[in-house]
Amino acid sequence: MHKHIILILLLLIGINQVKSQDVEQIIIGTKHSIKSKILNEDREYWISLPDSYNDKESSYKRYPVLIVLDGNLHFKSIIGMVNYMSSDVYRSWKIPEMIVVAIQNVDRRRDYTPDKIITVRENNTGGGDSFLRFLEDELFPELDENFRTAPYRILFGHSLGGLLATHAYMKEKTLFNSFIAVDPSFGTWDSETMDKKLDSLTEQSFERFIYMATANWGKRNIRNRDRHLRFYETLNSKCRGELPAKLEYFDNENHSSVPIIAFHNGISSIFEGYGISYREINSKEQLTEHFQALSERLSWNFPPPEHLVNQLGYRMIQSRNNKDKSKALEFFILNVENFPKSSNSYDSLGEAYEALGDTQKAIENYKKSLELNPDNEHAKMQIKELNKSE
Repeated sequence: MHKHIILILLLLIGINQVKSQDVEQIIIGTKHSIKSKILNEDREYWISLPDSYNDKESSYKRYPVLIVLDGNLHFKSIIGMVNYMSSDVYRSWKIPEMIVVAIQNVDRRRDYTPDKIITVRENNTGGGDSFLRFLEDELFPELDENFRTAPYRILFGHSLGGLLATHAYMKEKTLFNSFIAVDPSFGTWDSETMDKKLDSLTEQSFERFIYMATANWGKRNIRNRDRHLRFYETLNSKCRGELPAKLEYFDNENHSSVPIIAFHNGISSIFEGYGISYREINSKEQLTEHFQALSERLSWNFPPPEHLVNQLGYRMIQSRNNKDKSKALEFFILNVENFPKSSNSYDSLGEAYEALGDTQKAIENYKKSLELNPDNEHAKMQIKELNKSE
């Protein structure tokens, strides 16, 4: 009996060993390190690239950059959310695809506090500006050199990280464009300190977007919550136009549980309207006006996404109405204008001309598509077929 059990165990172990040899890792990011002269230390950061980054057809794309403070805590949850909200796989498209960079901590109390905190014992607080210089003067150039980045940058911070994000938002000059400050620790910003900071605000801050989240700590956090509200209301009163910002209170979340839901709501607030459905668009003019408004709010040019314009074009090209078919051409031309290095945009435009009976223009655009992507079998086949029909 015991021999049989031993044999079965050995068999199971053997099977498990075979299975373990077939196991492959699921890679969600890569680790990197940079020697910072500003901070006088090595700093580690983790990177997650968008799904489309390594696709040959997407080699023309450049991506916004999301910097995540306390990266060791938030990397996995945030990249999962960004991926789900932006990837073609899920067809959510609520936000653009982006490169996520998670900064690993060395001394967050030093790095995330913008002001020196006076205490009985000596401390090393107040290094926030040095840390921001490290990000902007050392890390950004390295990212720009090694990855296809677009110079639209978002800073996410929670607690002391949220304090630093708010401080960066208020600076006259910064390379960040939008900020998500989750339950920022305003404990050292009494009324006098906050007033001084708010009085020094320039118009540049109001060209950026800031989302602030406040959690419910009960009685313990009423003072910090009141400071968030006071800060936001003062911003609103100082802004001449509509304030590009949002403050949200989470009654059912505490300081520890709020970061994930706040990130989702924050990134959704920044890119509100980006994920508009093709069913809501009736004309090229409506589409361009919609994204012009979004671009003005974010002080950055965000053209209508290529996939959205393609959806609109194909919907109209398949219509039985000839007027709709001519409108389709406008959308495909718009994609070529906005994405001149996209093989797919020329391929789609070729299809539109083909459907409208313009063989010559169809062939021209299929050829342009092939120039950008010599492996485009669809374009090769259509050129061959159209040349036969002439």
